[in-house]
Amino acid sequence: MSDPVIALRGVGKRYTKYEDQPSLVTSLAHIGRRSRRHKLWALRNVDLEVGSGECVGVIGRNGSGKSTMLQMLAGVTMPTEGTVRVRGRIAPLVAVGVGFHPELTGRENVYLNGTILGLTRPQIEERFDDIVAFAEVADFIDTPVKFYSSGMFVRLGFAVAIHTEPDILLVDEVLAVGDFAFQMKCFDRMQQIREQGTTVLVVTHNLNSVRAMCDRVALLHRGQLVYTGDPGEAISRYHTIMGEHRELERELDTTSGAWSPGVASIDSLEVLRPDGAETGMVGTGDELLVRVEGTVLSAMRDPVLGVAVTAANGALAYADTSFGRPSGEFAPGDRFTGEVRIRAKLVTGSFSLVVTLRSSNLDTLYDRAGPRTFWVGGRRLATGISDMEADFRLQRLPGTAAGTGVAAAAETEPTGA
Repeated sequence: MSDPVIALRGVGKRYTKYEDQPSLVTSLAHIGRRSRRHKLWALRNVDLEVGSGECVGVIGRNGSGKSTMLQMLAGVTMPTEGTVRVRGRIAPLVAVGVGFHPELTGRENVYLNGTILGLTRPQIEERFDDIVAFAEVADFIDTPVKFYSSGMFVRLGFAVAIHTEPDILLVDEVLAVGDFAFQMKCFDRMQQIREQGTTVLVVTHNLNSVRAMCDRVALLHRGQLVYTGDPGEAISRYHTIMGEHRELERELDTTSGAWSPGVASIDSLEVLRPDGAETGMVGTGDELLVRVEGTVLSAMRDPVLGVAVTAANGALAYADTSFGRPSGEFAPGDRFTGEVRIRAKLVTGSFSLVVTLRSSNLDTLYDRAGPRTFWVGGRRLATGISDMEADFRLQRLPGTAAGTGVAAAAETEPTGA
């Protein structure tokens, strides 16, 4: 990359974390005693370059340093170490209502925020109607923004930012508070301004949008930049990280019988492609190989292997077991392995997979492993849980007048046998 518009080199940001809560009362009560505190690095050793016109997504678990990175690029905070270089006009949207004064009306805040972002008053007046129309707040434009909902804040803030014709647009997860229709409208608009040469850096948990619009994706983990590159690979690695940090839930399932932890232990769970490579991302309809290994603690006969897949909203997408298929006798100390092959006929989104081992009559749960999260990349417009691969056909009936369509055909079609 010859001349990047964004360049972070060896960037780190350190904060001071207090173990106690210093206040006047506690300070007077403990005169001479220093507050317990330690240094916390939100980011460390981050190197990233973004070229003109690129759209780069930033993903990672909560607390990985995503927002801190955008705040440094926006000039809200300075790095503790390293250098941050940004070239061009920046339009930052890094928090709900940033740059808005709560006592001013929406109209007054458009002029205030537009001026902060570098527009002249004639430029704001020229674009004012377009800003209000995009934000869909015409009925409240002369109302103080302290009465706005968070969604109205975001709509107006985003509308002002994109109408400044920025060289660089920084967008944090604030779009998540808007409704789905407005989110789609924002992403479409970002795609348009990106095609006009604007550089876009977006922090989001909407992995479908990341995959659809980003050229590259940066994955942050514990303040470190662990991957930068292909969106699909970044999403796969993200789900691997998510799987490593999901706590194993061993709760009593009253609908499936008692839990007996002293019979068998599932020691490992892998989600693999058919070629044996571990993966966190598959395409709709791709085959997944789920493999477990474990140890027998007490004698068991014909244990049953089960698998359940759950959507991000908690809805059960699929569940099945090996019930009715004898697996033989297992003695204490034996090692066992189990495999489940499933086909991911699911829509685009995040899913969680859990594997269980039960008694032959399903009354007793011996152990469970997971959840292990994975991403399904499918068709953008398909929604729900399962991709039922609808085949659409729409055509004008022959012999009907153009413009009248099916209604005209229905009027002339005879009724009865």
